[in-house]
Amino acid sequence: MSERSSSIQLMSLRFLVYAALALSVVSLPVGAQELVDPPSVVLRGVPFELTIRGAPDVPSAWVEVRTSTDRTLGTGTVEAHASVRLRDLVVESGDDLPLTVLVGDASLELDPTVTSGWYSIVPPIVAIALALLFREVVTALFAGVWLGALAMAGFNPFSATARMVDSFIAPAIADVEHASIIVFSLLLGGMVGLISRNGGTMGIVEAVAPFASTPKRGKLATWAAGMAIFFDDYANTLIVGNTMRPITDRLKISREKLAYLVDSTAAPVAAIVPISTWVGYEISLIGDGFEIAAQQTPAGADQLLALSPFGIFVETIPFLFYPLLAIFFVVLTSVTDRDFGPMLKAEQRAARGGGLHRPGATLAVDTSSEVMEPKEGTPHRWLNAGIPVLSVVVVVLAGLYSSGRAVVGPDAVLRDVFGAADPFATLLWGSLTGVIVAILLSVGQRLLTLMESIEALVGGMRSMMIAMIILTLAWSLGSVTEVIGTSDFLAMLLSDRFPIQLMPFVIFVTSAAMAFATGTSWGTMAIMLPVVIPLTVTLGGPDVYPGGPMDAVLLGGIASVLAGAIFGDHCSPISDTTVLSSTASACDHVDHVRTQLPYAVVVGVVGILIGNIGTAYGLPPWLAIIGGALTLVVLLRLIGRSDLELDTQT
Repeated sequence: MSERSSSIQLMSLRFLVYAALALSVVSLPVGAQELVDPPSVVLRGVPFELTIRGAPDVPSAWVEVRTSTDRTLGTGTVEAHASVRLRDLVVESGDDLPLTVLVGDASLELDPTVTSGWYSIVPPIVAIALALLFREVVTALFAGVWLGALAMAGFNPFSATARMVDSFIAPAIADVEHASIIVFSLLLGGMVGLISRNGGTMGIVEAVAPFASTPKRGKLATWAAGMAIFFDDYANTLIVGNTMRPITDRLKISREKLAYLVDSTAAPVAAIVPISTWVGYEISLIGDGFEIAAQQTPAGADQLLALSPFGIFVETIPFLFYPLLAIFFVVLTSVTDRDFGPMLKAEQRAARGGGLHRPGATLAVDTSSEVMEPKEGTPHRWLNAGIPVLSVVVVVLAGLYSSGRAVVGPDAVLRDVFGAADPFATLLWGSLTGVIVAILLSVGQRLLTLMESIEALVGGMRSMMIAMIILTLAWSLGSVTEVIGTSDFLAMLLSDRFPIQLMPFVIFVTSAAMAFATGTSWGTMAIMLPVVIPLTVTLGGPDVYPGGPMDAVLLGGIASVLAGAIFGDHCSPISDTTVLSSTASACDHVDHVRTQLPYAVVVGVVGILIGNIGTAYGLPPWLAIIGGALTLVVLLRLIGRSDLELDTQT
């Protein structure tokens, strides 16, 4: 036997021994206590929590968390086969580390990075600022993710670069819900490529041309389409944007304006209509909030627990000032053909033939490829696009109904059925159906060969790659904000004392800031509602209960979480729905954010002043909505200008 062969065998033997030892080490925690998802970053002065799982062979154990300075942060008891969650643990400085977790006779050590609470908002703020400043979002998002990874890696820049990839970007793609959105978007992009290539898209343009004959009608048609796809914001954004883009392009409506129309009729509609994927989620969070409030308020526990979460949600609808006024503002700007700020310049550029998008813009979707153009000699039949799009809508609705019905049973009402549905699976079913139907129509009518259909499908998917990169980085930055405690820090700012009437205003601003910094409205609602409801009940007492003299404070506070989350989501360049709106509209993502931001801010400020503050001091919500709408009419008349006026001046 050669010396080389002997070395190889010896190395193999060592590998097997090391592997066996590794397996034995991995199996050790099965019968021992352990920390569940311990934090890698804690903020000075900001409460955090630890979850400790008990050992199966220990009936009950005392748990204590101590600092290196021998200060006790929290105590509890953990049972066998169970876990205990210790909340409100606070580290004052790095001198408190490492933390020692005593579980019975066992001792566990935790040594996270300690940093300032203000650092937790640095990564998202830097990413947003760089994106708006340089109009290049990919590098900006990379910078934000790296800054978050820097804290996770103990401020070691080399380790931070590695953590950025393995701890944030890869898990963002691996997440089941994120992967579902990516596959749904790619399939829908492939379907768009198919219906573009087989002439269906041009057929829709020619069919709608007699009705959407002016920019005003084209904008109103886009708004109506957005109102019709009410059941899910993702489906709304991608279907409406991709379907209406050829029509708005022909009418010389800027891509920035199309992205605004799409974005402002997606989440606002889905969040209000009782039959949607949003409302079930919102209702569950409202129910959790009242359960926590009941635990903290024993005197009124029975009354709080008797409340219907869905009934509370319905009562909050008149207080959803930002979503309601945002939908109205879309109609108002469309009917009047008046704009202001960067949107005015974009519309002026498009109307004068200067381009549907800014020269040098980086479009979220590449629509210049030959595969996105109709095949030469192909007839333009609108049914070849209408049938695949309709099949997506029908299958998604049917899927929502069937998946929800399977959970809640045959006797449940429709709102509960849609609330329990699986939106991500149904979106996949719908987009796949749309692709299959588009291929069958193309091949069956001999408009495209099977090979040409596959090429069109792949070309449509390829056009989505820039958007998928941006979306993945946005999700990664969202994970960064979770790891470094951005939401916890912002929520802590809510604990300062202030007049009870200002609760809706403060809640709206805090929720908006959280959604803006984290890029997620759902995550904001999940964090804020269980905090806001008990806090409002504690500060206001029975007066804020539904039916009480100050119930507008509680209802307005709950609505302010939902409305503020949507407002912050609309303003944030790292929001997934904002990214998808740019994607569906083939718009430069930063240009979409820059042009939409002034509109969102104007509507948000009007909603705060007249809606949130006004109703807290006794103004009826219906009167606040009318007052807000009239204020927007006056403001648009004062600061808005039409393309015709601009052309006359030049």
